[in-house]
Amino acid sequence: MRADYRTVRLSGESELVIQKSRFLTYVKRVETEDEAIEFINDIKKMHHTATHNCSAYIIGEHDHIQKANDDGEPSGTAGFPMLEVLKKQGLKDTAVVVTRYFGGIKLGGGGLIRAYGRATTEGIAATGVVERKLHQLMKVSIDYTWLGKVENEARQSTYPLVKIVYEEDVSLMINVPINEIDAFTAWMTELTSGQAEISPLSTSFLEFDN
Repeated sequence: MRADYRTVRLSGESELVIQKSRFLTYVKRVETEDEAIEFINDIKKMHHTATHNCSAYIIGEHDHIQKANDDGEPSGTAGFPMLEVLKKQGLKDTAVVVTRYFGGIKLGGGGLIRAYGRATTEGIAATGVVERKLHQLMKVSIDYTWLGKVENEARQSTYPLVKIVYEEDVSLMINVPINEIDAFTAWMTELTSGQAEISPLSTSFLEFDN
């Protein structure tokens, strides 16, 4: 399983006018090809009177699913430049649809490539990009005499303190990046002179603004 990757926020959209043609960009995070196809079809239904509904998506840990569709625009002038934007920004699990309402002025091949690339870039910017990092929730159980020191150190660290559970002993639930578990365990062991009981719980992705 991947430890961290860049993707878009859940969804977003933007609008761009070039030479009287309207370009409406829709962006969505997708985890399967079926989700991407459903998203594209939904936009096509919404804009069934549009001149073109061009699309691109990239899915999977190793980007093994990549598709681009020009939807009637000259070959290679729409879907491909859209896909290239996704790849250049290092995005994963992302689908984009650019809907075009023709304004009567032809843009030419180069103009179309620039237009669809710009529309995709602006749509992604409007949606926002996040870094998703895999974390392990660690349970640190200690005697109450250690609580003040450990809580203070935890809150000043880069590790998110999720909650504190007060029972016979006190337990701190702390999220730790999956590749820092050994370092975290060594730190907590040294901090408590080996008196902490440290155990892993669930794993989950946390999102950080990029």
